Amino acid sequence: MENRVIGADANPYLAFAVTLACGYLGMAEQRDPTEATGGSAQHLDVELPQGLPEALRMLRADDKLAEVLGPRFVDVYAAIKEQEHLEFMTVISPWEREHLLLHV
Repeated sequence: MENRVIGADANPYLAFAVTLACGYLGMAEQRDPTEATGGSAQHLDVELPQGLPEALRMLRADDKLAEVLGPRFVDVYAAIKEQEHLEFMTVISPWEREHLLLHV
């Protein structure tokens, strides 16, 4: 199995654990695998979350994944990432300084 959705900046252990959990859930629900996608996946009718807040909402809403990973893990992980995002949003980036602050 190959999963190219995972970015190079992801925690490889967490990414692998979640990939295995999703595979397990697929087997437990007796789902048939989809056909392999070759080339660009732009035409597929699947959308990834547009940002961390949306991704965390989706994670918290997924009861089946929480059952496999553990609800406490999901709660703690989401809380940590929400706090990291809040801290990130308080920093003014160089782009914001150049394009927003200096052009008013």
